Amino acid sequence: MAASNSPGIQTLLEAEKEASKIVQKARTYRVQRLKDARAEAAKEIEELKASKNEAFQNFEQEHAGSSDQTSHRVEVETEQKRVEIEAAFAKNRGAVLDKLLDTVFTVEPKIHPNARFN
Repeated sequence: MAASNSPGIQTLLEAEKEASKIVQKARTYRVQRLKDARAEAAKEIEELKASKNEAFQNFEQEHAGSSDQTSHRVEVETEQKRVEIEAAFAKNRGAVLDKLLDTVFTVEPKIHPNARFN
């Protein structure tokens, strides 16, 4: 009986070895695919970083000029406001000075409402 089981056992052992080889190949293939996927992902990340960095550089260059334009516009507006204020000062100078002098020189003595007389 041991002799009749020997070829069947031998066949099973060979099948087990073959299955083991197939499993090992599958594991190797899976590990290789993971490595390839990681490498591809790293490559895509680097490409994305480069494109985003380039887009940022372009954005920065476009808006750097607008900063100069904005500062120029602010300078022009400031100058216009300064001219307007100087014109208003020149126009109202005499009236304000007369009013101020009139108020200073026209003194009406009054007793403060909180003052007490004992």
